[in-house]
Amino acid sequence: MALAPGIHFLAPTIPLYVFEADQPGPSALIQAGIHGDEVAGVHALQELLEAELRPTHGRLLICPIMNPRAYRERQRAATGGLDLNRCFPGDAAADAWELRLARTFMDLVEDERPALMATLHESHKRYDKAADHPTFGQTLVYGVEPMPPIIARTIARLNQRFQLPDERWDPQYFPVATSSTEVIVDAIGCVGICVETWMAFEERRRIAMQKAVVEYLLDEIGVRRI
Repeated sequence: MALAPGIHFLAPTIPLYVFEADQPGPSALIQAGIHGDEVAGVHALQELLEAELRPTHGRLLICPIMNPRAYRERQRAATGGLDLNRCFPGDAAADAWELRLARTFMDLVEDERPALMATLHESHKRYDKAADHPTFGQTLVYGVEPMPPIIARTIARLNQRFQLPDERWDPQYFPVATSSTEVIVDAIGCVGICVETWMAFEERRRIAMQKAVVEYLLDEIGVRRI
């Protein structure tokens, strides 16, 4: 059952904001902070909420801090904890808090069935397709081919706006079957995107990029039409 508009809690310190427009349309779910050391997406979603970002059509769900325990420590995972991004689909009966939380989030997406699920990440290394190891900074990452058309449209808009050296965005096909995004895509068939800003930029610039990505994705999926 879809949640009523308002603020809900996945756990005592994990708010989920649910907005519903007057006009029918798709749903989008945006979350950040699944890794606690990737802060720009957290701050971007908080700032967008403060600016009263709302859907014009359909529904918008925002979870600004998926992993508050890791975020408080500014670490990928909390001390003694698990990497939440590798805990999906989760287990409601598990001892590990991250596995229980992952199951709660999976229950949410299976009930809501959003058309778009985007997770905001950051990377220490800038994308280089010629590198002999994975690099992600400044990419929209997807794990199912063909590439969803929304990615090309969003990247075109990003590259019109962010034009300083090394700011260029690229798509990247990088399937990771154990990632939260791919587990969700497999479960409900939505468009799943991992947004990766490069940490070499100062924080305010990365926040601006993350905010732009969210706004453009919502435009392109049809949740925000302006």
